[in-house]
Amino acid sequence: MSRRAVRIGNCSGFYGDRIEAAREMVEGGPIDVLCGDYLAELTMLILAKAQAKDPSAGYARTFLTQVEAVLGTCLERGIRIVANAGGLNPAGLAAAVREVAAGLGLTARVAHVEGDDLRGSLGAVVPPVEGQPVSANAYLGGWGITRALAAGADVVVTGRVTDASLVVGPAAWWHGWGRGDWDALAGAVVAGHVIECGPQATGGNYAFLDELTDRRYPGFPIAEVAADGSSVITKHPGTGGLVSVGTVTAQLLYEIAEPAYLGPDCTAHFDTIRLAQDGEHRVAISGVRGSAPPPMLKVALNEAGGFRNTVTLVLTGLDIEAKAAHAEALLFEVLGGRDRFAEVDVRLLRFDTPDAPSNERATAHLRITVKDLDPRTVGRAFSNAAMELALGGYAGFHTTSPPTPESAFGIYRPAAVPRSAVRHTVVLPGGERLVIDDPEVGEAPAPPQAPAPAPVEDGPHTAVPLGVVCGARSGDKGGNANIGLWTRTEAEYAWLRRFLTADKARELLGPEAADLTIDVWALPNLLALNVVVHGILGAGVASSTRPDPQAKGLGEYLRSRVVEVPVKLLS
Repeated sequence: MSRRAVRIGNCSGFYGDRIEAAREMVEGGPIDVLCGDYLAELTMLILAKAQAKDPSAGYARTFLTQVEAVLGTCLERGIRIVANAGGLNPAGLAAAVREVAAGLGLTARVAHVEGDDLRGSLGAVVPPVEGQPVSANAYLGGWGITRALAAGADVVVTGRVTDASLVVGPAAWWHGWGRGDWDALAGAVVAGHVIECGPQATGGNYAFLDELTDRRYPGFPIAEVAADGSSVITKHPGTGGLVSVGTVTAQLLYEIAEPAYLGPDCTAHFDTIRLAQDGEHRVAISGVRGSAPPPMLKVALNEAGGFRNTVTLVLTGLDIEAKAAHAEALLFEVLGGRDRFAEVDVRLLRFDTPDAPSNERATAHLRITVKDLDPRTVGRAFSNAAMELALGGYAGFHTTSPPTPESAFGIYRPAAVPRSAVRHTVVLPGGERLVIDDPEVGEAPAPPQAPAPAPVEDGPHTAVPLGVVCGARSGDKGGNANIGLWTRTEAEYAWLRRFLTADKARELLGPEAADLTIDVWALPNLLALNVVVHGILGAGVASSTRPDPQAKGLGEYLRSRVVEVPVKLLS
C-alpha cells in the first residue's frame, strides 16, 4: 500500500531570505520535512570570500539561527530538516548544528553530504580549467539526502546539490523509490523547482497584481508529493499570498532553458507538466514524464575577475545627450585615456521627460563602470577624478553618491564533469561514510521541434502593452537570461505562440539584444513560452555591468512593450 503524500515545506529561497520563515513553516501546520535553499551561483562566490578570510567559514550562517528557533519542535514532531546551507563547508555546518543542539540541551542526529567541491580535482572538468577558481562545484542529486534520512538523520546539510534535490531526496526516502523510477523522480524535480524560491510560488513577484486579493507577505510554499511523483502545491492556512495555476506556472518558468530539464537524478520533461486548481490555494501537478539523467554533471566555476568601480553622474533638463558626451570625454581626459582600463562600460539611462512637472522627472543618469586587474587603477583614483568635473563639467553636475573605493568581482563559468570523477558522499550521523553509486544514464534528448503554428485570421488589431495578454518571470542562468511568458487562455496562447518569434523578441528587447542568440521554447501544456537570451549577462551576475545584473526586470520590460494585439483577445 502506498504511503500518504509527504509534506515538504520550504523556508528559504536564497541566503538572506526571511529568517522567520522556518518558525512560521513549523508552527503554521503539519509538515514532514522542512527544507531550505541557500545557494546560488553568486552565493558560492560570497561564501568563497568568507572562507578565504576564515577557513572554518563557507556556509550560510543564517541557517543556524533558523535551526536554533525550530530544532526542538522538529525533534518533538519528527520533522526532518534538509538544507543545502553547507555551501563550501558542509562538514563545518554539520558540526555547528550539533553545537546548537547541545546548547539547547538537545540531541540531534546530523548528517552531511559532500563531494561536490572540485577545487582540488579539476583535471576532469570540461572545458579545461585554467588557473585556480575560488569555487568549483558539481551539482549533486538527492540520493545522498535519501540515504541520510534512511539512516535516521534528523538534520541533513549539503553542499552544492541542485535546488530540486531538497525535495527529490526526501520524497525518494519517504516513498522508497528506486534509482530508475524516472517519472516519479521527475515529478519530484518539478515540485522541488516550484518551491525552491519560497514565496515566488505563492504570489511573490507575480505579474498579475489584480489577482492578488491578499496582499500580505506571502506564506512559504509546501509540496505534497505523492507516491507516483504527482504533487499538490499549497501553503499554510491563514498566510498571505496566492497559490494558483498562474503563480505555479510563473515559478515553473523561472530560470529554465529547453523543455528537457537536465538534472543529476533524472531528466524532467517540462513539456509534459499538467496543472489544475485543486481547491483554494492548492494546485495539482501531474503527468510529468522523466528519463535517465545525462552522463555529465553540471559544474559552476567562480573565478576572481579583478576589480571594478562605478560612478553615476546626474544630468538634468536640456541637452542630455550632449551633456553626457561632454562629461564622458572630460572624465577620460582627466584620467589619461580609456586605454588604461581593461574594460569600460558607459550607459546613458534616460528617465527624463520634456517640460517635466518635477525636478526628479527631468533627470537622466550617466553610469560609468571600469574594470581592471589592478585595484589602484579603478579605486579612488577613478572615482575622485569624476569629482574634478564638479566645477569644470556640465551645467547641473552632481552624482548619486560620494567617491567610492574599488570592489572585487567574480566571473562565472559553466562547465561539466563526468560522474565518475565525482565522489558523491554522505557522512551519516554516526560518522560512517557512504559513496552514492551512479544511476543509469542516457544521452541528452534532442530538443523537441515544435510544429509551426498555423496561420489564423485574427481580425482587427489594436496597440496595447504585451503584458495585457501575458505574464512574465525572468532571471539569470549564468551569462544567459530567461523570460518565461504565459497566458491565461488558449486563444491568447495561440496568438502569442505565432507572434513571439526569436526575431520579434530580439526586436522588442532592444539594442542590447540585437546581436545575441535567442531561443524560444514552446510549453503548450502550460500555455507558455520560454525565451532564452544568450550572453546578455556577460560573465555572470557578479561581473555584469547591467543595472539589472540578474535580469529580474527583463520580463516586465518585455511586457511593457506596445504591440499590435487582436481586438478579440481584449474583450
